Amino acid sequence: MSDKSTKIILWFEELRKEDVPIVGGKNANLGELINAGIPVPPGFAVTAYAYKRFIEETGIKDKVYEILREKVPAGSAKPEDYVEASNEIRKLIESVKMPKDIEEEIRKAYRQLSQRVGKKEEFVAVRSSATAEDLPDASFAGQQETYLNVKGEDDVIDKVRKCWSSLFTPRAIFYRESKGFKHEKVLISVAVQKMVNSRTAGVMFTLHPVTGDRSKIVIEGHWGLGEAVVSGKVTPDEWVVDKNTMTIVERRIVEKFKELVRDPQTGRTIEREIEEARRKAPSLTDEEVLRLAELAVKIEKHYGRPMDIEWAVDRDMKFPESIFIVQARPETVWSTKEAKPQETAVKSLAEAKAVLKGLPASPGVAYGKAKICLSLEDAKTKMQPGDILVTTMTDPDWVPYMKMASAIVTDEGGMTAHAAIVGRELGIPVIVGTREATKVLVDGKDYTVDARAGIVYEGRVEELLGGKKEEKAAVAAAAPIEIVYKPITGTKIYMNLGVPEKIKDYKDLPFDGIGLMRVEFIMASYVGEHPLYLLETGRGDVLVNKMAEGIAMVAREIYPRPVVVRFSDFKTNEYRQLKGGEKYEPQEDNPMLGWRGVSRYISPQYEKAFRLEVRAIKKVRDEMGLGNVWVMAPFVRTLWEAEKFIKLLAEEGLESSRDFKVWAMAEVPSIVFLAEEFSRYFDGFSIGSNDLTQLTLGTDRDSAILPKIDPRYFDERDPAVRTAIAMLIEKAHKSPYGYRTVSICGQAPSVYPEFTEFLVRQGIDSISVNPDVVAKTRELVASIEHRVLLEKNLGIERYDEDLGWPMRRTRKGLKNIWARRVDEDL
Repeated sequence: MSDKSTKIILWFEELRKEDVPIVGGKNANLGELINAGIPVPPGFAVTAYAYKRFIEETGIKDKVYEILREKVPAGSAKPEDYVEASNEIRKLIESVKMPKDIEEEIRKAYRQLSQRVGKKEEFVAVRSSATAEDLPDASFAGQQETYLNVKGEDDVIDKVRKCWSSLFTPRAIFYRESKGFKHEKVLISVAVQKMVNSRTAGVMFTLHPVTGDRSKIVIEGHWGLGEAVVSGKVTPDEWVVDKNTMTIVERRIVEKFKELVRDPQTGRTIEREIEEARRKAPSLTDEEVLRLAELAVKIEKHYGRPMDIEWAVDRDMKFPESIFIVQARPETVWSTKEAKPQETAVKSLAEAKAVLKGLPASPGVAYGKAKICLSLEDAKTKMQPGDILVTTMTDPDWVPYMKMASAIVTDEGGMTAHAAIVGRELGIPVIVGTREATKVLVDGKDYTVDARAGIVYEGRVEELLGGKKEEKAAVAAAAPIEIVYKPITGTKIYMNLGVPEKIKDYKDLPFDGIGLMRVEFIMASYVGEHPLYLLETGRGDVLVNKMAEGIAMVAREIYPRPVVVRFSDFKTNEYRQLKGGEKYEPQEDNPMLGWRGVSRYISPQYEKAFRLEVRAIKKVRDEMGLGNVWVMAPFVRTLWEAEKFIKLLAEEGLESSRDFKVWAMAEVPSIVFLAEEFSRYFDGFSIGSNDLTQLTLGTDRDSAILPKIDPRYFDERDPAVRTAIAMLIEKAHKSPYGYRTVSICGQAPSVYPEFTEFLVRQGIDSISVNPDVVAKTRELVASIEHRVLLEKNLGIERYDEDLGWPMRRTRKGLKNIWARRVDEDL
């Protein structure tokens, strides 16, 4: 038997999941399912080798890449450039005849497939399955095209060629450019598969996609073809099956009005009205639901992880042979989907109609027209400045269109989702994890988005918008504020930042430096690939250069003010979402308390990747001459790992000095208890109040249950948390290794003014807040400091009502803070 890598046709049963490089993920998984005993419609793959031969032997390869170089200039391409390049390349590919032996092999395989199912000419689905040379883990899902109800040899040949050309859709070109993939490395395979004549179709998850409950299977189905469910064009019926008992524990049957079906005359997909008798009827019988659940369990067991599965029920066959699995892929976003709506009862909102709820991920209120964008092409053609972007989930490719939006609402995601992080940096209100925004909201209709409470209202709600009748734009977003004066404070006011380019908007705000620069956005958007994957493919410099570029952009704008760069603090589930990540990241039940922060940096399996980050810092400081860049270590747990971390930095040439500081995030209570000992390794501490609260109170900050019992279960103002912070400040300032500064970069000071007062009175050295509250925080801190001095002059001693001991900062202490500040500024 000849080598698979040089075959033109491979039948599904010949394929395994390891064959991704030659047939793409879609085809490889179909073969894997068949060999696991799962009922999959028969079919074959036209290999990536066939496509490679096609573009080389027809002589169009050089022309294709020449068009890309001319039409899509690196670093300066506009959206329309991608469209123009795509049109020209696709026209070229579709106009060229295939090599004779490749065409004949495809025709022969189609005839054999038709004979297998007892037909002369069977209807088939022709589906793209992209892959990449030497990049077996690359994922290009959803960027190429699928053609349904294809019949006849000539039509199959035509659609295979069209699938090949869809390797150059605008979205696919843009994706590869943004991820740094060479176009020449990316190939495409095509699946030709028996078309199930669907009576009912849909998707199912082997866990609950909203709560992440692994004991449940969620099945969504609708009359007709599955395309309607997958694309979000219809609201499906829903069943929840308990895995332990294999019984249906929940069901939601909706009224169904339209379905996609195959026209018996033309064989084409058409939309038709559903007759009255079937509109309110369940699209699956209980017997079919349980059979699907049985297959779901089998698939999950085979892959060893939660799965997202597409299925169909053939109208021409009898149960149980009628049920087919048409696709299965790993389910990767469940852990960030838990929504925690915080609805606020306000009398003035009594008449407003709430139509959707989700997780408030970036605060603010906005009004505009909803634009339902299920693809990047939708965003390009629909989005206008001030519109509300409504989509399933965003990724770095969406940023140009996110910037145009007055608000963003997504079906999926949590506080760490791409839309949430970018929204907070851009100052755009964002609601995530709604599960059904793309189905419930109406394209082109006006809505008010209250991202402070996680609620979308129909029409315009004047009470929320403050009476701004004309402007359809975000309210209370984190836009730069015109500064009238900059009050002088002894406590430094720093700013949090994650999106480097936003520094141009914020650079004139009254801050003393960047107290927290997160590099996660750089790694996800600028790099997009797992660091270990970059090392394996010999491209570690990509991370070094991209990270240095992003940090330098910020440091250069605010020089000589310091920029405290926190090294990466992705958790395993987040690292897994980077290209190539699944190969290197374990499945953790509780990633929040797992392999993250310093424990990752010093581990043998990741140390080489972390050194890339350190080299990026060295490049910024030494080669670019930006000595205002400092570093911070996240999630430090123990003294011995702190020692290893400091030694690792030293090996790369980074050591604490007068001009270079190494801080530690104070998130784990062990830092508080042993602050004096940790001071041996670090120049300062920055309190991560979110994680410190979580670990002090034993509360999962992502829990949806505890806040419903009482919101105080997660509150940075809790006496225990404030005691820990006061203890850390006192211990750090009295360290036997010399005075150690204490800052805070968590959310609390940005949200609670009284918490800021507590910090100032305890003698904290600096407070780092979000851009939208920098000016207000500086004014607040100035007023608190003046009040403290006044109280001392009057002999007033204030006590903390909860803690029962005096407020810590004295007039002498305040003078010392001012003196240190003058010395540091010099």
